[in-house]
Amino acid sequence: MKSMIDELVKSRILLNEAVGEFEKLYIQSVLERNSGHLSRSADALGIHRNTLAKRVAEYEAAVRPKTKKNGYARRNSSSKK
Repeated sequence: MKSMIDELVKSRILLNEAVGEFEKLYIQSVLERNSGHLSRSADALGIHRNTLAKRVAEYEAAVRPKTKKNGYARRNSSSKK
Protein backbone atom coordinates (compact mmCIF):
# COMPACT_ATOMS: atom_id res chain seq x y z
CA MET A 1 0.00 0.00 0.00
CA LYS A 2 2.93 2.33 0.72
CA SER A 3 4.09 2.15 -2.90
CA MET A 4 0.58 2.97 -4.10
CA ILE A 5 0.49 6.02 -1.83
CA ASP A 6 3.91 7.10 -3.06
CA GLU A 7 2.62 6.91 -6.65
CA LEU A 8 -0.43 8.99 -5.80
CA VAL A 9 1.72 11.63 -4.12
CA LYS A 10 4.17 11.65 -7.02
CA SER A 11 1.27 12.04 -9.47
CA ARG A 12 -0.05 14.97 -7.41
CA ILE A 13 -3.44 13.35 -6.83
CA LEU A 14 -5.51 15.39 -4.40
CA LEU A 15 -6.45 13.80 -1.09
CA ASN A 16 -10.21 13.92 -1.70
CA GLU A 17 -9.75 12.21 -5.08
CA ALA A 18 -7.59 9.48 -3.54
CA VAL A 19 -10.03 8.93 -0.65
CA GLY A 20 -12.99 8.81 -3.05
CA GLU A 21 -11.30 6.25 -5.30
CA PHE A 22 -10.26 4.13 -2.32
CA GLU A 23 -13.82 4.18 -0.97
CA LYS A 24 -15.25 3.12 -4.33
CA LEU A 25 -12.80 0.24 -4.73
CA TYR A 26 -13.30 -0.87 -1.12
CA ILE A 27 -17.08 -0.92 -1.53
CA GLN A 28 -16.79 -2.82 -4.82
CA SER A 29 -14.58 -5.41 -3.16
CA VAL A 30 -16.97 -5.92 -0.24
CA LEU A 31 -19.94 -6.18 -2.63
CA GLU A 32 -18.11 -8.83 -4.66
CA ARG A 33 -17.33 -10.83 -1.51
CA ASN A 34 -21.03 -10.71 -0.61
CA SER A 35 -22.29 -11.53 -4.12
CA GLY A 36 -23.80 -8.05 -4.47
CA HIS A 37 -26.00 -8.44 -1.37
CA LEU A 38 -26.46 -4.88 -0.07
CA SER A 39 -27.51 -5.65 3.50
CA ARG A 40 -24.63 -8.05 4.16
CA SER A 41 -22.17 -5.68 2.50
CA ALA A 42 -23.44 -2.68 4.47
CA ASP A 43 -23.09 -4.68 7.67
CA ALA A 44 -19.51 -5.63 6.76
CA LEU A 45 -18.72 -1.97 6.01
CA GLY A 46 -20.36 -0.73 9.20
CA ILE A 47 -22.77 1.58 7.36
CA HIS A 48 -26.53 1.61 6.86
CA ARG A 49 -27.93 -0.25 3.84
CA ASN A 50 -29.49 2.96 2.49
CA THR A 51 -26.13 4.74 2.65
CA LEU A 52 -24.52 1.93 0.68
CA ALA A 53 -27.32 1.91 -1.90
CA LYS A 54 -26.96 5.68 -2.35
CA ARG A 55 -23.20 5.46 -2.87
CA VAL A 56 -23.53 2.58 -5.34
CA ALA A 57 -26.13 4.58 -7.29
CA GLU A 58 -23.77 7.58 -7.35
CA TYR A 59 -20.92 5.43 -8.71
CA GLU A 60 -23.19 3.97 -11.39
CA ALA A 61 -24.48 7.43 -12.39
CA ALA A 62 -20.91 8.64 -12.77
CA VAL A 63 -20.13 6.00 -15.41
CA ARG A 64 -23.46 6.07 -17.30
CA PRO A 65 -23.20 7.84 -20.67
CA LYS A 66 -25.31 11.01 -20.80
CA THR A 67 -27.83 11.83 -23.53
CA LYS A 68 -29.34 15.17 -24.49
CA LYS A 69 -32.93 14.08 -23.88
CA ASN A 70 -33.00 13.00 -20.23
CA GLY A 71 -29.43 13.23 -19.03
CA TYR A 72 -28.71 9.49 -19.10
CA ALA A 73 -28.75 6.78 -21.71
CA ARG A 74 -31.41 4.14 -21.25
CA ARG A 75 -30.56 0.47 -21.18
CA ASN A 76 -32.29 -1.68 -23.73
CA SER A 77 -34.67 -3.70 -21.54
CA SER A 78 -35.79 -6.12 -24.21
CA SER A 79 -33.53 -8.94 -25.25
CA LYS A 80 -35.71 -9.86 -28.25
CA LYS A 81 -34.38 -9.29 -31.74
